[in-house]
Amino acid sequence: MNEDRIQGKWKQIKGQLKAKWGELTDDDLSYAEGNRDYLLGKIQERYGLAKDRAEEQLKAFEKDLH
Repeated sequence: MNEDRIQGKWKQIKGQLKAKWGELTDDDLSYAEGNRDYLLGKIQERYGLAKDRAEEQLKAFEKDLH
């Protein structure tokens, strides 16, 4: 899913993100507001993941949104 679509559906996606990655705070998600790179960084930070592993998880999440 491209960044424009993520931004357009942000309110819907926000709840799904919180369900999948519960350690992301409301502030994290509010600040991200569809910014994929910021979101990826927060997933890495909160879960101690390497960038490639966080990228894999986020891509799988995005694929499930279709």
